[in-house]
Amino acid sequence: MTFCLLIVAKAPVPGFAKTRLCPPATPEQAAGIAAASLLDTLEAALLTPGARVVVALTGELGEATRGEEIAALLERTAVIPQRGNGFDVRLANAHADTAAGHPGLPVLQIGMDTPQVTPDSLAAAAEALATEDAVLGLAEDGGWWALGLMDPSHAKALAGVPMSSADTGRETLRALTDVGLRPGTLPTLSDVDTMADAWRVAAAAPHGRFARAVAEVR
Repeated sequence: MTFCLLIVAKAPVPGFAKTRLCPPATPEQAAGIAAASLLDTLEAALLTPGARVVVALTGELGEATRGEEIAALLERTAVIPQRGNGFDVRLANAHADTAAGHPGLPVLQIGMDTPQVTPDSLAAAAEALATEDAVLGLAEDGGWWALGLMDPSHAKALAGVPMSSADTGRETLRALTDVGLRPGTLPTLSDVDTMADAWRVAAAAPHGRFARAVAEVR
């Protein structure tokens, strides 16, 4: 199955990336964790069968931790800028811009906070769209980590959904059903907001860049 794998990402600049990890992490360590998470996510995406990888990016890579390394991987993707006021609008626009560049393809969107994803798990999430008009992967904190849409135009339903709250997942599901979709469910994952999250995810994926960056804080 050919599909667009959309990664919504932020340049890991010290002092602006993963600030909720501080303390115990320093701003530099927090940015290093964010950079490692993005790198692991990009690597998994690029190895996913059938995926055309698109990255909706905000922030300056020239100021980012491991910016050159990230830029090298981004050369193998299609990079688009995030646009709009508010994360909900930027998500909706990222889907629209991805669809405009790849008409007719379904879109599976993830962030950079679940570095434990694998090519197999991403491919399985996309394959679910063969029988579902939408899929949603909830996160343990009440948000969500993945959204797949057979028709990416339905992402405009995200505008107005409160983001980064304990009921984001529930409200996203409601918004999708309100436009006539019946989302299938993907496995629930832990994303990385706190150091407790980071340690848990690192234990689940102990061999990547992310786990090594988290170990520096221990």
